[in-house]
Amino acid sequence: EVRLVESGGDSVQAGGSLKLACVLSGVYYSGHCMGWFRQSPGKEREGVAVLSTGDVPGRKHYGDSVEGRFTISQDTAKNTVYLQMDNLTPDDTAMYYCVANLFQRCFVGTMVPDNYHYWGQGTQVTVSS
Repeated sequence: EVRLVESGGDSVQAGGSLKLACVLSGVYYSGHCMGWFRQSPGKEREGVAVLSTGDVPGRKHYGDSVEGRFTISQDTAKNTVYLQMDNLTPDDTAMYYCVANLFQRCFVGTMVPDNYHYWGQGTQVTVSS
């Protein structure tokens, strides 16, 4: 069974930092597109950051609203993708979901929710002003 398990969500003040983690299990880790989407009440799901899993370097993709503040990375030995979030603002408040497309690596235009067949349960990030 494929599972995505997120951790690291918390409440922080504006300007603070958090690091999320997502562990992939039940499938070979490499060769997929994996990362993060988020959703806050009343808003559509928004792509945050994704990368291609495995040891072959690939382009990382970021949403416009987080470019320069968030960094996605991975530890292939731990089957884990991370999201380092710096300089957080109240607009970053949302449920953050780990996502995976197990059929292909990331590609240009990959930040569309329907491209991802597997979603984690989500981890809440709350940023106060």
